[in-house]
Amino acid sequence: MTRRQLSVRVETLALAEPFRISGYVFESCDAVVATIVEDGASGRGEASGVYYTGDDVPAMLAAIERVRGEIEAGADRHALRDLLPPCGGRNALDCALWDLEAALSGRPVWQLAGGGAPRALTTTFTLGADTPERMAAGARRYADATAIKVKLTGEVDIDIARVAAIRAARDDVWLGVDGNQGFKIDDLPRLIEALVAARVSLLEQPLARGRESDLDGFESAVRIAADESILGLAELPHAVGRFDVVNIKLDKCGGLTEGLMMATEARRHGLDVMVGNMVGTSLAMAPAFVLGQQCDVVDLDGPTFLKADRAPGIVYRDGTVFSGPEVWGGGGAGA
Repeated sequence: MTRRQLSVRVETLALAEPFRISGYVFESCDAVVATIVEDGASGRGEASGVYYTGDDVPAMLAAIERVRGEIEAGADRHALRDLLPPCGGRNALDCALWDLEAALSGRPVWQLAGGGAPRALTTTFTLGADTPERMAAGARRYADATAIKVKLTGEVDIDIARVAAIRAARDDVWLGVDGNQGFKIDDLPRLIEALVAARVSLLEQPLARGRESDLDGFESAVRIAADESILGLAELPHAVGRFDVVNIKLDKCGGLTEGLMMATEARRHGLDVMVGNMVGTSLAMAPAFVLGQQCDVVDLDGPTFLKADRAPGIVYRDGTVFSGPEVWGGGGAGA
């Protein structure tokens, strides 16, 4: 009989400085860490939830407690998808189960997932919304970055000025922007014209969740990505014909198991795939790094916003991110 113990703790992650997006300013982030111990091996998973769905720490803790009995009785990742809907609590448990499976089998997660040995990935580095001048200075400070993502606020005039200032400061980088649901459909023609002029490659989530049908028949010269609009696998069909790219976040979809399924299904629908993150430590980024191996756009810069990350942690170098076996999911290798 499987004998497991599940423990859960809450950590407050302090940000190095306040981070502003459309409608929110973040100064810290609470994360839930689940640890599952079995036969002397352990697995960990970290989740921050999804603020715009009310998936906060109490909700995550409640979700985990609802399935504690099943998890401690031996439920696996696939059973977990039937026990809980997509949420941060399921993400923490799912990632802990992947890590535990790797430790028990002696095989790294990337191998369990059917992928090849992981490679360093080009990642975007994100600029929070601020004045155009400060954002341009921030872009220059990202000296090693080859891809930058810009948070917009839905104020079209200043957003256009922000993008123009950043492009002037960094003529060399791939540039994407994130509307975080801040715009209306009537704003898009003028915004997109300015994005084309600034050689912006991706416009992420310009409209509010629930307004996806406003994009029916809309033609954009800049590729549009769904983030808040598509939470999990069941919502993927709603992206077809409206978006070009789907941003998969493990906190949204409930873990790496569903994230990998989403990537496969998105490809089947003719959509490109992006992996993103909520603010978190390297423990949260490492499972997403496994998914990132098959993504077109990678946005895994969460630990760079923290005052302190975990050690050992993922490595950022020359605009790339790499997660080694010592961080998470190594199956005992390199630990």
